[in-house]
Amino acid sequence: MSTAKLEGSARDRLLAAATELFYSEGVHTVGIDRVIERAGVAKASLYSTFGSKEELVRAYLAGRAEARQRRVSERIARHTDPRDRILSIFDLLGEQVAAPTYRGCAFINASAEGPRGETKVTRACADSRAWLRALLVELARDAGAADPAGLAGKLVVLYDGATVGASMDRDPGRAAEARAMAVALLDHEIGHEVGHEIAREVAPEIGRPLAQPPAPRPRKRRAATARSGR
Repeated sequence: MSTAKLEGSARDRLLAAATELFYSEGVHTVGIDRVIERAGVAKASLYSTFGSKEELVRAYLAGRAEARQRRVSERIARHTDPRDRILSIFDLLGEQVAAPTYRGCAFINASAEGPRGETKVTRACADSRAWLRALLVELARDAGAADPAGLAGKLVVLYDGATVGASMDRDPGRAAEARAMAVALLDHEIGHEVGHEIAREVAPEIGRPLAQPPAPRPRKRRAATARSGR
């Protein structure tokens, strides 16, 4: 954890301290006093700015969501092909899970630590997941998927598995494995189908049953002639 002095307004410092501590140690493990001490502000500043710890956690998650949306949007903007745009999300994930400070998905962690039922925290987690799913649905539709929502759901499963696996197994290679599975999934649900459609447009006869070759004509038998020398 960094020991550098935090700068900015009381709100900025509180959010920076919360982001640092909540992500590295957990939203329930870290108490308000730890956040206040790290931010270098009075307790009254926290309650006058956020009102409660739950609101501070929500603001921390909102900040994480905005940062992720910005990173993902910038990454997919490098590509024009929808398939490459989808895979670039897994490339970005691979870079993140390889960072020494990686502690898993902030939203999965916060949701797992919190109580069951709808709260400000669970809504913030659900909103973040909804954004990623909607983005993948849009990209899957652009790529020509017959069932964009279904394909996006499978891609989210791969994404989730990589984030959890990389954290639990301490193995950033899980993201590369998820990307390889995403490639196979796209080949199965988009690549082959689209390829065949393009082929049929270029050469309509492709895909039609092959015509049976004509039956060979019977060979005429030559009449035997006697060699009479005449």
